[in-house]
Amino acid sequence: MSGTQDSCAGLPALAPPDPQGLTSPGSHSFPARGPDLCLSRLSSMQAFLFLVRLVGLLSLTSRFLVTERLVGLQVRGSNFTLGNTPFLILSGTIHYFRVPRDYWKDSLLKLKACGFNTVTTHVPWNLHEPRRGHFHYRGNLDLLAFISLASEVDLWVILCVGPYVGSDLDLGGLPSWLLEDSHMKLRTTHKGFTAAVNRYFDDLIPRIRGFQFQEEGPIIAVQMENEYGSYNLDKRYMLYIKNALLSRGVKTMLMTADTGQGLLKGHTPTGMHGGFARRRRLSLRVCLRLHCPIFWAGPLLMASVREMLQLRFSLNFYMFHGGTNFGFMGGAAFRGHRLPMVTSYDYGALLTEDGDPTPEYLAFQEFFRPAAGARPALRGLWAVGGADVVLGGVQLAPASWLPLPSLQEPVRSTGPLSMEQLSVNEGSGQSAGYILYETVITRGGVLNSDGHVKDRGQVFLDNKYIGVLDDAHQKLTLPNDRYKEFLTLRILVENQGRLASGTSMNQERKGLTGNIYLNGSPLRKFRIYSLEMQNKFIQRKLPNIWKPSFLHTEGPAFFLALLRVGSHPKDTFMSLQGWTKGVVFINGQNLGRYWNLGPQETLYVPGPWLKPGLNEVTSFSAPLPAPGRARLTLPGLGRACVSGASLPLHRSSCLRSSSPPW
Repeated sequence: MSGTQDSCAGLPALAPPDPQGLTSPGSHSFPARGPDLCLSRLSSMQAFLFLVRLVGLLSLTSRFLVTERLVGLQVRGSNFTLGNTPFLILSGTIHYFRVPRDYWKDSLLKLKACGFNTVTTHVPWNLHEPRRGHFHYRGNLDLLAFISLASEVDLWVILCVGPYVGSDLDLGGLPSWLLEDSHMKLRTTHKGFTAAVNRYFDDLIPRIRGFQFQEEGPIIAVQMENEYGSYNLDKRYMLYIKNALLSRGVKTMLMTADTGQGLLKGHTPTGMHGGFARRRRLSLRVCLRLHCPIFWAGPLLMASVREMLQLRFSLNFYMFHGGTNFGFMGGAAFRGHRLPMVTSYDYGALLTEDGDPTPEYLAFQEFFRPAAGARPALRGLWAVGGADVVLGGVQLAPASWLPLPSLQEPVRSTGPLSMEQLSVNEGSGQSAGYILYETVITRGGVLNSDGHVKDRGQVFLDNKYIGVLDDAHQKLTLPNDRYKEFLTLRILVENQGRLASGTSMNQERKGLTGNIYLNGSPLRKFRIYSLEMQNKFIQRKLPNIWKPSFLHTEGPAFFLALLRVGSHPKDTFMSLQGWTKGVVFINGQNLGRYWNLGPQETLYVPGPWLKPGLNEVTSFSAPLPAPGRARLTLPGLGRACVSGASLPLHRSSCLRSSSPPW
C-alpha cells in the first residue's frame, strides 16, 4: 500500500494550519434519507485521495467572500490563490449521475457541513450523447442544475470534462458508438475520434462557459482527460484537448490527474499537473495515492490526511458520496480476468450508497471543523427510513422468454454482428443490455465460440438450456435430435460492462464479435434481436405481453410484480433472494444488475422513484430463478444485509406466488 511515509520522505516539517482556517461558516440540518446500509463495503473497491502540496493557509471558505473575479485559480510558488488570495482546496467527489436528482442538494449540504469547500464531479460523455448528435441534459443528467445547486450551497466546483473520465464507467465514459469504426483509436488524434470530440465539446462547453469563476460562477478549475499518462498512445493528444477547450472559451485553470510516473507523460507543458507523482521538482506536485480498505481503516486514513494538511496539501476525497451504478453505467476492470463492476458504488465513501453519514464522516467533520460550536446540527441523519407501507403484491409474467418477435423486427445478417454494428438507434448501434442471436442448424456437435462471445452467452437449443459460453468456457456440445430435421440455436449474450481503462478499450465490442463454429464450420444466417432494455422499452412495450406466472415458462423471462406503497415512500433496499442473474426496474427506472455470485445481494431503491399506491417492479432473469424459491422482498424498515438473514416486514410484503417460478 502506498503511504505518506513512502511518497513524502524528505519533506520539510511545517507548522500545522490554523484550525480556524479549516472551518466554514453556517449550519445545516438535513432531512432523513433512508435506512442505514449494512452491505459489506465491497472488497473490490478502493478509496483514493488526490493530494497537491501547498504551503499557504486556507482562506476563502465561502464563495461570497470573493471580491476579485478577474483572476481565477492560480499557482504562486507552492500556493494556490483564488482571486489573488491564498486558497486551499478541500474537495469531495460526487457524481450527479450516480445520485438521484432529488438528493443532490442533500449530498452537497453534507459535503459543506463536513468542512469541505469544493465539489468535484465528472461529466460522462456516453450518458450525455448516447446517440450521435443527440445530447441529453435532463433529469438526472441536468449538469447545469447540479452546478447551480453547488453554487447555492456555497461550494466551488472542479469539473472533469474528459472526454475520457474513467470513474469505473462503461468504456470510461466514452460512447460505445465510437467503436462502430473498426479502425477507431480512442483517446488519440485519430480523425474519427477528434471529430466526435469536437462535436461533443461544441455542445458541452457553451453550456458551462457562463459558470466559470471569471463569469461570477462556481467553476474554479477544469480537469481535462484522466490519467492519460498510463495510456499515452499519442504525444499530440493532450495538447489537442487543451486547445479544444481554450478555443471554446474555457478560462479557468486546466488540470490533469495522473498516477506515479504517469504524471510526467500525461500533462501539458503549461497546465496544473495533479495526481499522485513523487517528483519533487514540480512546484505543485502530488505526493500520494492512498489505497484504503473498503472499511476505511479510519485511523490510518485520518493519520494520512492529518499529515497532508500539516504539509499544506490540498486534497480531494474520491468518493465523498459514491452512489449507485444505476442501469448499465458500470464498467469493468481487468486484473488477470474480467471483473464487472457491481451495482453499488458505495466505494467506502464518507456517505453510504443511500447518502447517510458514516462514522468516518463524523470523525472527519470533527477534524476539518475543530472550532467549538462550528459543527452543524445533524438532526434526522440517523433516522430510520424505508418503504412507508407495503401492502402486498400481485405477480404476473410472460408465458415465453421470447416476446421479441412481437416487439421488433430482427436484424438479419449472414454472419454475427456485434452490438456496435447493429443498425439500431439511428445508426449508433446498441450500447448495453443483452442481444439475442438465432440461427437454424441441422445437427448437433461441438459449438466453439473461438473467444468471440463478449461477455457471457447462454446457449439454448430448441428452448432447452445447454450451457454458458464466455472467456473461460469456449466450447459446448450440442445434442443431436434424430426426430427433427431442423433445430433452432439461440445465444443470448449479456454485455457485462466495457473496460473502464487500459489500451484494450479499443477492442471492447460486445455481443458476438466474430464467427461461431459448429463442428469447425462458421454458422450463418442469423436473426439478431437488440434487447437494450431502455426505460421506454419497459414502460411502453412490455405491458402488452404479460401473462399469468403459473403458465409454464421456458428460458429467460421478464417478471412483473405490483407493489403497493403508502403515502410517504422513503428509501429502501430490495433483496433478490433466490434470483440468479439479471436486472430490476421500478416504475421503469433501471435499478441495476444483480448476480447471486455476490458480494452484493440487495439493490438500492430511492424513495423518489417510488410513488404512493401501485408500483411496477419488473425483473429480467437469465437464467430463470429456481421454482418456488425466488422472491423479491423489502427486508425491513431498518437495515438490508447481504447475508439474506433479514426478514420481510410481513408475509404480504414478499413479492412471490404459490406457483413456479416464484
